[in-house]
Amino acid sequence: MRNKKVGFKTLGCRLNQFETDALASKFVNLGYDVVEDSKDTDVFVVNTCTVTNQSDQKSRYVVNNALNNGHSGMLIITGCMANHHKEQLEQRYPNAYVVDNQQKSAIPQLVEAHFNKEIVPANQNKADVFSYAPAADTFHTRSMIKIQDGCDNYCTFCIIPKVRGRAVSRPLNDILENIKQVLAFGYKEVVITGVNISRYNYNGVGFSGLLKQIVEIDQDFRVRISSIEPDRFDEAFFDLLKHPKITPHLHLCLQSASESVLLQMRRMYTYKLYKRIAERLRAINPLFNITTDIIVGFPSEDEADFQQSIDAIGEIGFGHVHTFKYSKREDTRATRMSNVVPEKAKTQRSELLRQRALISKKTYRQQFIGMEQQVLIDTIKDEYSKGYGEYYVPVKIKESLKKNQIYTVQIVGIEEKGDDLCLLGEIVRS
Repeated sequence: MRNKKVGFKTLGCRLNQFETDALASKFVNLGYDVVEDSKDTDVFVVNTCTVTNQSDQKSRYVVNNALNNGHSGMLIITGCMANHHKEQLEQRYPNAYVVDNQQKSAIPQLVEAHFNKEIVPANQNKADVFSYAPAADTFHTRSMIKIQDGCDNYCTFCIIPKVRGRAVSRPLNDILENIKQVLAFGYKEVVITGVNISRYNYNGVGFSGLLKQIVEIDQDFRVRISSIEPDRFDEAFFDLLKHPKITPHLHLCLQSASESVLLQMRRMYTYKLYKRIAERLRAINPLFNITTDIIVGFPSEDEADFQQSIDAIGEIGFGHVHTFKYSKREDTRATRMSNVVPEKAKTQRSELLRQRALISKKTYRQQFIGMEQQVLIDTIKDEYSKGYGEYYVPVKIKESLKKNQIYTVQIVGIEEKGDDLCLLGEIVRS
């Protein structure tokens, strides 16, 4: 008798990736075969995102595509879209289980109950946002470590506080134990993740205090910090960024370089502060990789505001920029704002910013040619292997290597495929 097969599709942030990895690992422990698609699966879990209208469209497409391609097994829709549009999803997909974020960690119990023909509604499963066991078997070579959930900032464009709830921090000892367990599983890099991780605070221990205890774990591993807001950075944080275990990369959310637009967005910083933080990071390490998100076409953004975001790309020297065209999200303050930017102007600005960001990305990556990188391999193909160096820049090596191993690699060039710029490397052998 074959094992039951469960498939996953994950959209959105690294927090969703962490939660998918934890669920997948639990299913492996229960004897299921786990895959990353819906084909021939007994269960298909879609871990959705709802941060933009486009995210909603992508999530619906994944569900519809699975059904159109004949998926007839158990269908579970979870994630932020399940919180934001629960009733709509239940009406549109009456045979699906729609499971909100608060109950997501109980999905394996729900599936087991389903196949045992027990009637257990998802909202009766006992779970919370931290009820995820350390994941031994995942889709990634880096282990995601969830330290907090929710957000109290209420930016005017953002739906996340509504679908993830108020900020809550995970107990410190649980985090440290989680890291020790995944290191015992063989992981060599952990990624600290959450919705608003700089606001971590558990019994008086803030983000810097947590980070300090993480790097003091007496094992050989790398620590990567996931997307973070540019606020509440103290001196201890900047000092910790010099630690050899912490990788020199931050995805530091900007959204706009216009002070007036940032004020309209209700962001908790100014561009002046953001630029000062970037300067401090580059003082620690001139190659420190700063990546970011920028929204174009926010209500009231004029050409001068937009130009400030364009200029910021050159001033900061971003290693990568995620560009988003602003789209209205119901239940956010920005939907009531006037001075709406026409769609055509948003599209034009988005393309201009993308082109400028690509120049910055190439300029940043060219600096690595001739240097050595410590590359953690995560992809193996017949003709090449691929992974990420400590600066979180992809590196391709034209030989077959071992997955989840770190190699010293000399960077010899850049492979360009449109916006995809991958460093080319050769193994340094003693």
